[in-house]
Amino acid sequence: MYFSNRLSRLRTTTSAVAVCLFVFSGAATADSPAPGGLNVTYKDGEIHAAPRADGHGPIGVMGDHRHHTGELMLSYRYMRMWMEGNRIGENNVSPETIVTTVPNRFFGTPGQPPTLRVVPKDMSMDMHMFGAMYGISDRVTIMGMLPYVEKKMDHITFQGGVGTTRLGTFRTSTDGIGDVSLSALIGLYDEKTPDGETHVNLLLGISAPTGSITERGTVLAPNNTRPNLRLPYAMQLGSGTWDLLPGVTATKRVGNFSLGGQYRAWLRLEDENDEGYSLGDIHQGTVWAQYQWAPWVATSVRLAGRTQDTISGIDPNIIAPVQTADPDNYGGERLDLLVGVNLIGQRGAICGHRLAAEAGAPIYQDLNGPQMKTEWTFTIGWQKTIGDC
Repeated sequence: MYFSNRLSRLRTTTSAVAVCLFVFSGAATADSPAPGGLNVTYKDGEIHAAPRADGHGPIGVMGDHRHHTGELMLSYRYMRMWMEGNRIGENNVSPETIVTTVPNRFFGTPGQPPTLRVVPKDMSMDMHMFGAMYGISDRVTIMGMLPYVEKKMDHITFQGGVGTTRLGTFRTSTDGIGDVSLSALIGLYDEKTPDGETHVNLLLGISAPTGSITERGTVLAPNNTRPNLRLPYAMQLGSGTWDLLPGVTATKRVGNFSLGGQYRAWLRLEDENDEGYSLGDIHQGTVWAQYQWAPWVATSVRLAGRTQDTISGIDPNIIAPVQTADPDNYGGERLDLLVGVNLIGQRGAICGHRLAAEAGAPIYQDLNGPQMKTEWTFTIGWQKTIGDC
């Protein structure tokens, strides 16, 4: 029954993507307005065109624009997230408070103490995202993403089953391919005026479970041994499930000023993966404003809100007196404030090469905890549409 339901969901999703592509591809004609984003200048009686710096949204926003028929864009993004300290709900909490007050859900299992005895101290996540976008028509663009993920987490181990004596620290790390995704951006509305343009795009994609969910590492246990265990959920590289990636984006530019908004979601298509659990659904909304100061540079400010459910189910091989081993200590709400810059070459060998960066930090976090809090995020990326100038 499980595999029957799994195949049924995948067939339904694949059919929906195919129907949307067929319908909207057929609706695109030579008269259909397509995405713009060019700086047009006149020199020696000839028209010269180069991409606008604000032709794309902030680099931290994916799937914000489409391409003309036959256009291919290649991209690379480096994203880093730093987490440090712990929080329960909206309140910070110390490691000593955690190990003396937070129950260990595995208490009763041989060797498991009544409270947590290992506390995460900080964590870094580095993602290298390789992407490509191709316009199969002026109305439909397909997008593929291949992530390579590196994670490191430092921990504090407290001695024995009770008390606040620190035994030592240790680090776990994982790296590898994450979950690969394939999406379609479908134009729902396009309007152009002499000094601006408006676009509304539907995003419909699917993520494949290509990232590992069985990563292991050596830890420092409260009894001063160093067992090699399956690492908690936060250190795994993928979801282990097929996921649906719907979304919608709206952008409007008037002169050198532009606004944008996007909703995206990561919806698990399976009740559990091969290890017995599924990550919580994610819903994300963002709005931004951008101003082009010169043809080659634009700056942006953005708000990004995110909510995620707790993990459903449990991996029976993840058992440890640490908060990250408990599926209930995942998810919550977060609101980030970010600033960014888009740079793009206007002539010569660098024409059309886009270099962009964005950095931000949370201004609100309400976490299902204890859980590590995010301190800051940073993204830098390169993009190039082949043959655009």
